[in-house]
Amino acid sequence: MDVPSELGEFLKSRRAALRPEEVGLTPLPTRRRVAGLRREELAMLSGVSVTHYTRLEQGRAAGASDSVLTAIARTLRLTDDETAHLRALARPSRRTTPSRPEHASASVRQLLSAMPGVPALALDRRNDILAWNTPGHALLAPHLPIEAPESAATRPNLTRMLFLDPTYRALYRDWPTEATLAVASLRQVTAHHPDDQRLTDLVGQLAINSPEFTTLWTRHPVRTCTSGVKHLHHPTAGPLDLTFETLTLPSPAGQRMITYTAEPGSASEQALRDLTQPPPTEHPVIPRSAER
Repeated sequence: MDVPSELGEFLKSRRAALRPEEVGLTPLPTRRRVAGLRREELAMLSGVSVTHYTRLEQGRAAGASDSVLTAIARTLRLTDDETAHLRALARPSRRTTPSRPEHASASVRQLLSAMPGVPALALDRRNDILAWNTPGHALLAPHLPIEAPESAATRPNLTRMLFLDPTYRALYRDWPTEATLAVASLRQVTAHHPDDQRLTDLVGQLAINSPEFTTLWTRHPVRTCTSGVKHLHHPTAGPLDLTFETLTLPSPAGQRMITYTAEPGSASEQALRDLTQPPPTEHPVIPRSAER
C-alpha cells in the first residue's frame, strides 16, 4: 500500500467533511473553491503552520509529533478509531509482514469442535477463513464445501464474499451497513500492515470487480467492530438476529475467532438450534406381530 498517499487521502476526506460554521468559522461571502475546510483554516484551528500541515497531506509525515497529530485529530473531530488510524498512517510500521498463508492451530480447531451448538470460525487479519465448525459452515456458507478453508487455494474470504458472492451477500438483511463496516475494518488493517502483499491484492481485486467497494473505499471509513448484532436472512432458517463476539487468539499474526449466539427464548434461538443441531435419530416402529 502507498502509505503516504493513504495519509493524504484520509486527511483530505475528513477535511472535506467539515463545514467552516461547524468549527466556529464565519464563511466569507466569496465563493469557496474547495468543499469543507481549507488547509489554511485547518492549520490555524490546529495551531500548526500551513507548511507543516501541507507536508502531512503530501504524505511527508516524518517528524510529526504526538501533539500535532492530536491537535489535527481534535480539529477534524476524529473518533478514537480514526485517530489511531491517523497515527498508523503517519508512522507506518517498519516491520516486514509475512504474506504466506496461515493455518489455524490444533488447539483452535479443538475449541471450534467443542462448541457443537455455537456457530464459530477462525479468521486471519485478512478475513480469510482458516477454520469453522459445522454450525459456522451451516450458518454462513452452506453453499460452499465444508472443507474449503483447508486449502489456501480454496479458502473463503469474508470480505471478498460480501462483495463478490451473491449467495453470501443475500444473507445480510442490511447489506449496505455490513459492507461499510467491512471496508472500515479493512482500512484499519491495511494501515497497520502496509507491506502485506496479499492484503494489497485483496483490495485490488475488490476495486476491480466491485464498484460498490470502490465507492466505499474512497470514502475512507475507519471503525473497529468487535461485537454487535448481525441481521441475517438464512436460506433455510429464515430471519435471524444474532449477537457476534470477536475473540483475539494468542497468535502474533492477528488471528481471531468469531462466535454467533441468539438471545435466549427468542425465535432466532429456536431457528438457530434447528439449523445447527441435527434431527434426532428416529427408531423404527416395530409391528405388534413382530413383538410377540
